[in-house]
Amino acid sequence: MSISHHPKPQNAHDRLLDAASALFYDDGITATGIDAIVKRAGVAKKSLYNNFVSKGELVASYLVVRHAQWLALYEERLRQAKTPQDKVMAVFLAYEDHAEYAYEGGFRGCGLLNAAAELPAGDAGRTVVRRHKEQVEALLAEHVSSMLGDDPKRAGHIAQHLAFLLEGAMARAGLEGRSDCLRQARGIAASLLAAL
Repeated sequence: MSISHHPKPQNAHDRLLDAASALFYDDGITATGIDAIVKRAGVAKKSLYNNFVSKGELVASYLVVRHAQWLALYEERLRQAKTPQDKVMAVFLAYEDHAEYAYEGGFRGCGLLNAAAELPAGDAGRTVVRRHKEQVEALLAEHVSSMLGDDPKRAGHIAQHLAFLLEGAMARAGLEGRSDCLRQARGIAASLLAAL
């Protein structure tokens, strides 16, 4: 599985977003200046402001792209899933796929959470990250609900446990720079589901 970046971005908007995405993930948002982004994108600084009102708008666009990339990985895994349990595992596998992507500077964990840690409270980017995490938990709840029948409260409770398991594993995987913790979390999740 691979994260689909723009194959060979032709327009300035896509080149800027592609450059910013790589730099924000590898170096962090605060450490990445506008000059580094326009240099990597091979465009004039004026192009950045013609395409994005501010660095903040570029950051928000980056976060939307990160979410879309994960969602594409999840949907690809979901197409292969046959049972509700497989569908829960598709969520975990999509995170593994994200971790296995060949990042230039190596895997550093969840790009969305990394970004949120740098953004001030109330920043629009933090809202994008929160919505992503809420959507992941909602997907888990939907699939767990399919296993349990008509018990949405219990499904929501189990989905929250699975989401916390997934987030903890993602944080550890980011610290360790590899996806082993995510595979272990998937195994733990499978055992929890088998016991339902």
